[in-house]
Amino acid sequence: MGKKAIIIGAGIGGLCSAIALQKVGWHVKIFDKASELSEAGAGIVLAPNALNVLEQLEIVKEVRSLGAPVGKAEIRNWDGKLLLNLPTHEQAKRYGTYSYLIHRAVLQSILLKGLLIGTNVLLNKKLLEIKQSDEKVTAIFADGTEEEGDLLIGADGIHSTVRAQLFGSEKPRYSGYTALRGICSFEDERYLFEQGGGFEAWGSGKRFGFSQIGEGRVFWFAAINSPQEIQIPIGERKQVALRHFRGWYKPVEAVIEATEESAILHHDIFDQKPLPCWSKGRVTLLGDAAHPMLPNLGQGGAQAMEDAIVLARCLKKNAGISIALIDYEQKRITRTSKVVHHSRRMGKLVQLENPLIINIRNRMLKAIPPGLFLERLNWVVGYKV
Repeated sequence: MGKKAIIIGAGIGGLCSAIALQKVGWHVKIFDKASELSEAGAGIVLAPNALNVLEQLEIVKEVRSLGAPVGKAEIRNWDGKLLLNLPTHEQAKRYGTYSYLIHRAVLQSILLKGLLIGTNVLLNKKLLEIKQSDEKVTAIFADGTEEEGDLLIGADGIHSTVRAQLFGSEKPRYSGYTALRGICSFEDERYLFEQGGGFEAWGSGKRFGFSQIGEGRVFWFAAINSPQEIQIPIGERKQVALRHFRGWYKPVEAVIEATEESAILHHDIFDQKPLPCWSKGRVTLLGDAAHPMLPNLGQGGAQAMEDAIVLARCLKKNAGISIALIDYEQKRITRTSKVVHHSRRMGKLVQLENPLIINIRNRMLKAIPPGLFLERLNWVVGYKV
C-alpha cells in the first residue's frame, strides 16, 4: 500500500491537496468538523495563476463551464465616475485565459468530483490532538476515533486547530473593516452575463463590489470600516447594507434589494502575521491555515491551490517526508508572505477615509495606463507554479 495522508479540512485547499496527492500516488483521507459539506454562499475569483493549477488538476474545463469569465473589471468612485478600466482582454491574451468567478459551493462540488472514486470524506470530525513518531502521525478526534497516516496536512482555515497544535494559538489581526456578502439573480444591461465581470465602487471607508459568478447569478460584497465584533444579525443585514450605500452608483442599491435577507453573510475580515515555518515532523499547514490573507488581491484560494501542487511535487521528489516538507516551505513561504503583505497594503489604500488622500488616490488611479496596472499585478496573477 502507498503512503497515506490525513487531511484536516474539506475546503478548497484540502480538496486540492487531496487531488494533487492522489495524482502522485498517495492515498488520502479527509476529515472536517462540519456536519455537512457546503462552502459559504459567496463567490471566489480565480485568476490565471489559479486556473493554471486547476488545469494541472484536470478540472479547469468544469470551472470554466460553470463559472463566468471576467470580461469587464472597472474601478469607480462611489457615485459611478470611472477611475480605471482594467484591461481584461489584454490579460486574457497575455496569459491565455480570462480570470473566472464562480460560486464557492460550485467549486467545492467540482473538486469533490475530482477525487478518486471511493475517497473518504468524513464529517463531524473535530480534531482534538496530534501525536507523531518517527514512523507515523496520528489524529485524535473528539468522538474518540483515531486515524493513523504517514503525513498530516492542516487545511483547516484561519482558526486552524493544526496550526495551534504546532505553533500555539495566536490572535488573528483584524483588518479594520467588516464585510457583508450576497448572491442573487440580477440583470443589468451594462454588466451582461455573457460578458462577465463587473465593478468595484470606492467611497470613504467603504467599497462595494459586483460581479457575475455564472449560472445567471451575481455576487456582491460590501467592505465597511468598523470596530471589531459589531454583530449584524440576520434580519437586519439588508437594511444595514442599504443604509451604508444609499445614493451610490446605480446598480448598488438594486442588487442589495434583489438579495434575500437569508442569503446575506456577515464576517469581520482578518489575516495573520506570516509564520517563519509551517511544518513539524510529519505535519504541515496549507492555505489559510498556513497564511491567512485579506481578500483584497483575490488570492486566498489561489495560494492554497498553489500550495497543493507544490506540496505534491515535493513529496514525489523527496524520499523523506521531513525533507519534502522543508522543500515545500522553502518554495512557498516567501511568495505567500509577500501576498499577505501586499493584500494588507491594498486594503489600506481602498478603505481610506480622509477626503484629501482619497482625492489624490483617485487622481493617481485615473492617470495609470491600464497596461501598467496589469504589469504591476503580473507577479501575482501571471505566476505559473
